[in-house]
Amino acid sequence: MKRSTCLLALACLSAAGAHAQKTKINPKPSGAPAAPARGPRWTAAQANAWYQSQPWRSGANFIPSTAINQLEMWQAATFDPQTIDRELGWAAGIGFNTMRVFLHSLAWRQDPAGFKQRVGQYLALADKHRIQTIFVFFDDCWNKDPQAGLQPAPKTGVHNSGWLQDPGDPASRDSAAFGQLRPYVADMLASFGHDKRILLWDLYNEPGNSGKGVASLPLLRNVFAWAQAANPDQPLSVGLWNWDMGVLNTYQALHSDVITYHSYDDALAHQRVIDLLRTHGRPLLCTEYMARPRNSRFVTTMPMLQRNHVAAINWGLVEGKTNTKYQWDTPLPDGSEPGEWFHEVFRQGGTPYRQDETDLIKRLNGK
Repeated sequence: MKRSTCLLALACLSAAGAHAQKTKINPKPSGAPAAPARGPRWTAAQANAWYQSQPWRSGANFIPSTAINQLEMWQAATFDPQTIDRELGWAAGIGFNTMRVFLHSLAWRQDPAGFKQRVGQYLALADKHRIQTIFVFFDDCWNKDPQAGLQPAPKTGVHNSGWLQDPGDPASRDSAAFGQLRPYVADMLASFGHDKRILLWDLYNEPGNSGKGVASLPLLRNVFAWAQAANPDQPLSVGLWNWDMGVLNTYQALHSDVITYHSYDDALAHQRVIDLLRTHGRPLLCTEYMARPRNSRFVTTMPMLQRNHVAAINWGLVEGKTNTKYQWDTPLPDGSEPGEWFHEVFRQGGTPYRQDETDLIKRLNGK
């Protein structure tokens, strides 16, 4: 999922964060329960207390190797608990304790009860492996016209050829469509907003991507409002990803309980991002990183994230139908093995792509 880096814009964003810290927002009332009534945003003190209660978080963005996209993962006909269980077991075997998983509103609209049953089944499998989950609601990346039902076959050698936007275009910028999206968010948070197997709600992946820009701001504002009204126990966030999108970035950073972000830069540039985002005074979770040919690697980036006590959630776990072992915009039409994998940790049989990487991950995770 593509992004660019502009440190000048990021520096302006960090200055806004420093200013925001001066305002005490939604203080926790005396004698409040452990899960306080949610106002517009957690205070920095609440966010930091939550994060300090957690172990260091490491893991991957997860979709089973048998699914090309979110609908193939979640629809009843193609939901694959056996593969999910097996692949989460491989993740747990190297010490990963967190998965970031994309939902899809069309799967809910087809069959809300069945969809929630499958989400519960996934959570039970993850919990068996002592893995908590970050769930993602909306997404502006890749194919703009999601359709329920049978999903297309992967395009040979093409990165993420079948991934779906949610709700798609023009629905994501059409306020008339929001009436169908609010009940989805409200139902999911009413059902799972107090579930300890869920670590965090990532409300909107890369808003403004696919050329949408500031047109995504209305949905961004609304999903924050819908989620805050549901008062989940878990924190809410929308990850920063493109530092040129000033209006979106400012809204995301100043409304998220904890700061999540994406960086596929090398370790030195990534460290500068962390230093600037720290001015918000809130926990930092990197929810996408690791693209080997861009020099965003486990060996350089993951130890740096651990030293900074920043959660490390890389893109990709097992090679499969998403084809994200191939690079952005550099297809291999014959489907041959890339010279170096872009993403992913394991081959489909469960052997590591690189044994030295999984040895490092295990060591960092205390395995």
